[in-house]
Amino acid sequence: MHENSLALGAVAYDPKVVTIWEGFKDWFHGRGFAFDYVLYSSYERQVEALVAGEIHIAWNSPLAWVRADRLARAKERRAESIVMRDTDQDLTSIIVTRTASHMRTVADLKGRKVGVGAVDSPQATLLPLSHLRACGVAPFEELDVVPHDLRGGKHGDHIGGERLAAKALMAGTVDAACMLDKNHLLFTMDGTLPPNAVRVLARTDPFDHCNFTATDAAPPTLVARFRELLLAMKYADPEVRPLFELEGLEAWRPGRATGYRALERAVDELKFYDADGNVTAAGYRY
Repeated sequence: MHENSLALGAVAYDPKVVTIWEGFKDWFHGRGFAFDYVLYSSYERQVEALVAGEIHIAWNSPLAWVRADRLARAKERRAESIVMRDTDQDLTSIIVTRTASHMRTVADLKGRKVGVGAVDSPQATLLPLSHLRACGVAPFEELDVVPHDLRGGKHGDHIGGERLAAKALMAGTVDAACMLDKNHLLFTMDGTLPPNAVRVLARTDPFDHCNFTATDAAPPTLVARFRELLLAMKYADPEVRPLFELEGLEAWRPGRATGYRALERAVDELKFYDADGNVTAAGYRY
C-alpha cells in the first residue's frame, strides 16, 4: 500500500460492485484524495487482509464486522465502525408463513420446516434462528432448518438464498421462511411472493447492517479524511446521487457498534466464529 493513498477492501458479490467503487474512486480523486480499492471473493479473506494490515478500511457486512472485531481484539488491536449508510441502521428480519397456514405463533413452528438463506447470512439465517431460540423454539432440535446455501463467503449479500427460501415457501416445501423485512417488500414487488400470499409470524429486534471498518493500524489522517469526505456527501448533489442510488443510501451516518449485539449472540449460539474470530461453522465453505 502507498502510505499517502487509502486502500479500501470490498467484496465482489455482484458485477455492479466494480461500477460502484470506480465511481467513488473518481469522486475521491476529484477532491484531491488518493483512493484505491481491492476486491475480494469473500468477506472472510477481506477481514483477514484488514487485520493483517493489507488494506486500510473494509466495506464489511455485519457478520464481517463481528469477525473483524474479534480478530483485532485477539491481536490486541482495535476495530472501529467509522461510517455506515442511513439504510444500514435499525433493520429487522421476519419469519413468514403462507397466509392460508393455520400457524399463528412461533410455537406453532415446532416440528415444522423453516427455510433460511445462505449459512453465512446474518439477516436470513443467523439472526432469525437466534430470535426463534429466544422465543422458545430451538433450531435444529425442535424444528427442521432447511438451508438455501449459495455463494459462501458473500454473507448473503446477493440475497439469492433468501429468494430461494421464499420460493420454497410458495412451493410448499417449507412451512415458514426467513428474510430481511425490506426484501419481503422487494420479493412482493418482483413477483417472488404473490401479493398477500404470506403473513408475518415473528420479527427480530432491530439490528445494523454494513459498515466501513478500520483498525487502529490504519493511518489516522487518511481514515479521518475518508470519513470527513463521506459524511459531507449530499444526495442533492447531481454528481453524488448516482453513486448513492447504486449503493442504496440517501446519507452516510457516523458508524456505531451497538447494532451488532444480537448478531454477536447469534454467532455464539450457532458457533459460527469463536471468541478470537476463527471460523468454527461446520461445513462452511468460502
